[in-house]
This record gives sequence, structure tokens and C-alpha cells, in this order.
Amino acid sequence: MADHGWPGAGLVTAAQHGDVEALTALVYGSYPHVRRFAHSLCATPQDAEDAAQEAVIILYRKIGMLRASGALASWMFRIVRNECLRRTRALLHRAPATDPVPPGTAPGATARSAEEDTLLRLEAERVAAAVAALPADQRQVLVMRDIQGLPGRTVADRLGLSTAAMKSRLHRARSAVREALSEEGNR
Repeated sequence: MADHGWPGAGLVTAAQHGDVEALTALVYGSYPHVRRFAHSLCATPQDAEDAAQEAVIILYRKIGMLRASGALASWMFRIVRNECLRRTRALLHRAPATDPVPPGTAPGATARSAEEDTLLRLEAERVAAAVAALPADQRQVLVMRDIQGLPGRTVADRLGLSTAAMKSRLHRARSAVREALSEEGNR
């Protein structure tokens, strides 16, 4: 199957001016590129599919907001990156349903302050950004193992890896996140 380039500037301009056929061709022509990028960036294949679909929906709805018709690829990639990052943050913010006490508080203690909530949210965003910056193979292992809480053997099986290869990727991913967070903290 040949790899076709992005739709041309003429098609983008026509779509911006309300040409329904041009808009349809633009969505279909962009989707393979958007999908490929999402799979390289998102933590899971399901998140990648959802992010790619969300990106083409945004393209469909907001094509008129694109300033330069030649900037379609960078605009779409930014949308996909933001969607993948949002999905990673959502995974980090989910608290277990069985934990009635907020993390970091003892039973019977008072609730966290707004300042503590803000600091926790900022820290989660730092972690999410560090995870999103990982290479796809490391990010997948880290998210499946540490965020989704899947057993190591299950992660290895789902990714078609040996347990040793999965552990190696997980170690490299954890080290990279730790290093990114310590570098950011030292700035």
C-alpha cells in the first residue's frame, strides 16, 4: 500500500470555504496520518484510536480556525498530542473506587486543602508530561504496568514480549521519568 502525502493546500482552502466534498476528502485523507501518529504517542491502542477519531472530529468542526492551509499536519499533530496527553492525565487522576479516604490522609483526618489539591494536580501534570515524552514502547509498558496496574506477565503477553524484555522496558521507562522529573525539579 502506497503512503500518500497530506491533502494539499487547495483542498484545505476549499474545505475552509464550506465545500462539503473537499471537507470529506480532507478528513479521509488526513486520518491515516493522524492514526499513525496517535499510535506512536498514546499509551494504549484504544487511546490512540480514540485520539485519532477526536482529532478528525475537531478537523471537521473547526477547519475554519486553521490560519495557514499549509499547516494542516502540524495542527493535527498538536491536536493528537494534546488528546493523548489528556488521556494519560485522566488515567493518573482516577482514584480507586474502593478508597474512600483521599490519598495522603489518615482515616478521620480533615480533607486536603485547595493548595494541596493544586500541588497534587500540578505534580500529576508533570508526571503525565514525562510519561507522554517516553518512546512509545516504553510508554506502553509503563502505563499498562504502573497506571493500569496489570500484572507483568499480562503486559508482556499483550505486547508480544518476553517477561525479561517487558521488565527491561519498564525499568528504562521508570528511569527516564524519574530523570525527567528530577531535571525539571532542579530548574
